[in-house]
Amino acid sequence: MNRLYAGLAAFVALGVLAWMTISDPRIRLATLAILVMFAVKTWVRRKDLVHGKGNDFEQ
Repeated sequence: MNRLYAGLAAFVALGVLAWMTISDPRIRLATLAILVMFAVKTWVRRKDLVHGKGNDFEQ
């Protein structure tokens, strides 16, 4: 299992835990929205690394 899938699985696990433990719907949805944003950022960053854009400091 590579690190991307492990990271996305961790986001899913955190989402499930948040869903099960947070009772206020507004806080629950805000928490899930933040987790989704981090998951998308992880996915986008992975695509940058695969396509050779890698380090931001390289010119």
